[in-house]
Amino acid sequence: MTDPTRSFRKLAYNNLLANDRLHDAVAKLSGEDFEAPRTGFFPSLCATLNHILIIDWFYIDALLGGDLGPKAWANEIPFNTQGELRAAQVKSDRRLLDFCLALEAENLRELVRIHRTGRVQIERVDDVLSHLFQHQTHHRGQAHAMLSGTSVAPPQLDEFIVADDAANRLDVMLRLGIDETTLMMLDR
Repeated sequence: MTDPTRSFRKLAYNNLLANDRLHDAVAKLSGEDFEAPRTGFFPSLCATLNHILIIDWFYIDALLGGDLGPKAWANEIPFNTQGELRAAQVKSDRRLLDFCLALEAENLRELVRIHRTGRVQIERVDDVLSHLFQHQTHHRGQAHAMLSGTSVAPPQLDEFIVADDAANRLDVMLRLGIDETTLMMLDR
């Protein structure tokens, strides 16, 4: 029987690794380039990457039973520097990874209370996770495209799930202290 939580664990690792590789590239920009106006849904790399983090806070808090709700985006740019933003994103990504690693099949059907302005939205855990991973991928892609307009080459962001990509993800795996054995244990 297939473990229905496996995909979410893999996606949580993918999220951690892809965000770190993206932030590693962004760290090579000057502060001016980080905040410079760019074409995208959000007007800069700074705004786009802060948005990813803020929405992560919003949904991860809800998944953990919190009521942060719209207070998550009270400050649209909580981090103005690449280093602070990267550290906060890694911390958030590890919270999400820990949540996904602890999932059991029956948890996926549990209901999550998402505090919105003036209402509480009720969704299943698996649907919230699917939405959150899609949201992150969507905006990482926008940041990736924005990097194309800088002197820093956009990094490869899709080498983190299949076994054949092991050599291509070694840099970020080493940086974050994760080894292939950890990823392959997800298959058992």
